[in-house]
Amino acid sequence: MRARPAYTVPLPHKSPLQLGARTLVMGIINVTPDSFADGGLHFEVEKAIAAGVQMAADGADIVDVGGESTRPGADPLPADEEMRRVLPVVEGLAARIAVPISIDTYKAAVAREAVARGAEIINDISGLRYEPALGRVAAETGAALVLMHTRGRSREMYDLAVYQDAPGEVADELRKAIACAEETGVARDAIIVDPGLGFAKRAEHSYSVLAGLDRLAELDRPILVGPSRKSFLKRALGDRDPAERDWGTAAAVAASILLGAHIVRVHDVPSMVDVVRVADLIRSGGRQP
Repeated sequence: MRARPAYTVPLPHKSPLQLGARTLVMGIINVTPDSFADGGLHFEVEKAIAAGVQMAADGADIVDVGGESTRPGADPLPADEEMRRVLPVVEGLAARIAVPISIDTYKAAVAREAVARGAEIINDISGLRYEPALGRVAAETGAALVLMHTRGRSREMYDLAVYQDAPGEVADELRKAIACAEETGVARDAIIVDPGLGFAKRAEHSYSVLAGLDRLAELDRPILVGPSRKSFLKRALGDRDPAERDWGTAAAVAASILLGAHIVRVHDVPSMVDVVRVADLIRSGGRQP
């Protein structure tokens, strides 16, 4: 098994992320009425804050807050409404948890305000394709920046899911996203990459990209993988609702870790923390990370 490289990712409000010795768990808080996996569950501010506090208590290393559903076919959300949803949650969590907070947005204005209220990581599902100015926000605030691979917007992404070599093409397109980020002033040390399972990828492409995750190691940046409850799991599990895909998620999380992921993004934090601990021990040959 290939050794997982170690990285130190600086953060603006907290100690740097130390990546490599063990896998970090990113818990998902969707402050939306229409998320594919848990729409409406955390739509109220106090419920969202309480859920984030519980995730941190359950072992999440990062809490990721998002206010816009980016599932395939979703409509864009105006920035002012997105800020209305997420900023009170970010601010409330920053006062109550010690782990870093990530803001899941592709909008520069939302990211800037979220970092000002305590977020340390900007998680951009577009890889700077939608708003390149987001890179300047990361550079100016010192926030870490997750660049996820996708093609097109939500309503057209499946039309663009055409690949000859999915792992190689994803790696090449993420390499361009890294270059774009660096051109806006983002320090290379602040960048994390995400292959974007399920985004502009049909099920076979997501499995191919996951199996070829070592191709992303060529980029020399830490890798985040988010397989949680996504529709590509139906190819193996059948037509189950998202909440019934956690065992499939567990398999994909374990595979991600064994193939080199540094961070996994999940909904069910307590169960996936167990999966991560076992997979990390397998990676290390039984030595405690």
